[in-house]
Amino acid sequence: MLAKLSTRPSVRRCAVTGALSLALLGAGLPLATADDTEPGLSRFYDQDITWSSCEGMDSPKDLQCGKVTVPLDYDRPEGGTLDLALARYRATGDSRGSVLLNFGGPGGSGVSELSAGGKDFMHLTNGYDVVTFDPRGVGRSSPVTCGPATLDIMEATDGDEELTDPQDVLRRLRDAAAECTKHSGPVLPHIGTVDAARDMEVMRRALGDDRLNYLGFSYGTRLGAVYAAQFPDKVGRVVLDGVDTLTEPLTEQGLAGARGQQTALENFLDWCVEDIACPFGQDARAARRQVVQLVASLDSDPVPTDFGEPFSGQDMVGAIGQALYSRELWPMLQRALAQLLEDGDTRGLEGFVSGGVTFPVRARGPADDDGGLTDQEDIPMDNLPAALMAINCADDPDRPTAEQVAGSLGRLRARYEEASPVFGRYRLTQVLMCYGRPKGTDYIRDQVKDLDTSKMLLIGTRGDPATPYRWTVETAERLGPSAVVLDNKGEGHTGYASSECVHRKVDDFLLYGSLPPDGSSCGSEAPRTAGGDD
Repeated sequence: MLAKLSTRPSVRRCAVTGALSLALLGAGLPLATADDTEPGLSRFYDQDITWSSCEGMDSPKDLQCGKVTVPLDYDRPEGGTLDLALARYRATGDSRGSVLLNFGGPGGSGVSELSAGGKDFMHLTNGYDVVTFDPRGVGRSSPVTCGPATLDIMEATDGDEELTDPQDVLRRLRDAAAECTKHSGPVLPHIGTVDAARDMEVMRRALGDDRLNYLGFSYGTRLGAVYAAQFPDKVGRVVLDGVDTLTEPLTEQGLAGARGQQTALENFLDWCVEDIACPFGQDARAARRQVVQLVASLDSDPVPTDFGEPFSGQDMVGAIGQALYSRELWPMLQRALAQLLEDGDTRGLEGFVSGGVTFPVRARGPADDDGGLTDQEDIPMDNLPAALMAINCADDPDRPTAEQVAGSLGRLRARYEEASPVFGRYRLTQVLMCYGRPKGTDYIRDQVKDLDTSKMLLIGTRGDPATPYRWTVETAERLGPSAVVLDNKGEGHTGYASSECVHRKVDDFLLYGSLPPDGSSCGSEAPRTAGGDD
């Protein structure tokens, strides 16, 4: 999940992009552990990064941009290459090196997120250059796209008629997968978390760091765990916040997400009805019914948007889910829902589904991909959902047959709608999206465990709607004695931006090596102010 670390409204994108941006978490591709002697990689490890002002972006003046070059295929490093976009804030004093950030997704642009929400990380510049990147296939780093097939994927599972004809659903998903391959260019077969983790090793060396210091959120926790499994002796101070599962299949991940989002929605509505301005009135049970009815109404009769695409009930579900990532966003969500109900105005909700990426002027095709950085204005409109699907599917070893999918679709739908009458269908759609794509890696399930690394800090938030707390406990047990758990007894997705206590303990570990005891906790507290001081 893309961790929402700033309350600054992002630039709005087409609503269909956000309707997919809450998807399941994923990780991995076939392993080929790199070391100092691996043939063909020295030219990548020995490169220097040239930093300059960020061109073509509405970004802070002190944010610098650069790039690293990585192999397209680590099994054939002498072949094609990719440039990966980087951004950094320089250390304000003596620097001990870099701390690398990943904000989640999968499919989120690190460069855009750091540009929009960098204030949350300024304390880390007391000792580090704070660096982030657009992973391969994301943002400016050879972005993947499905072209018109993004709408086809949504429409394939959008209504009751579609789900009663499973064979037609699967045919349309298979055709859409072929379109994604056609439009995405050579990076698509080499996208995924194991390759992205190997890219981070190239970054570490290019940055000149002896070990990787890392802060990963949500999906970024899986990326950090995969790096630690691949390069255990290069692990420095690593923090994983909003810990992802390493073992559950996508169907179970989707159910966990549906339950978590439903609980968060009910908490929001309990809060909303205490305010006279709540658009659903002052009765929480009635408010829950109204939300379900509103989703159904918009699915039957979508409303137009400024971008020309209709705004459906599933688009609204995606927007609400994004807003529920942080309690700080609840007042904005209340106002956005009031705008929709009172004026038919979708703009407030669209602001939650942007994913932090600028709305593009024109789409990009595979012929445009030479491995160099893509101009900001040429990032495809659907890059976030296209990358999200590609990475999740590359990371998933399960590929049920058409007969298995068709036979289980009715039961799956019942389970998902029982888990959440609002988010159930949305999550079920995401589970089906790997059909027609090549089988993914089994490396993460089989190999990312029992790590022999320096201590890593894992943070789980009790009220996290996207990554349930039990995943933190399960992942810590799987990783072994290297994992130290911090229990955040708060609400929202991830803890660093919402809890003063979590923020302080993470900074103390990254800056000074002060690690809290395993099993220690941070109590529930009022949301911290974005960019506030500790």
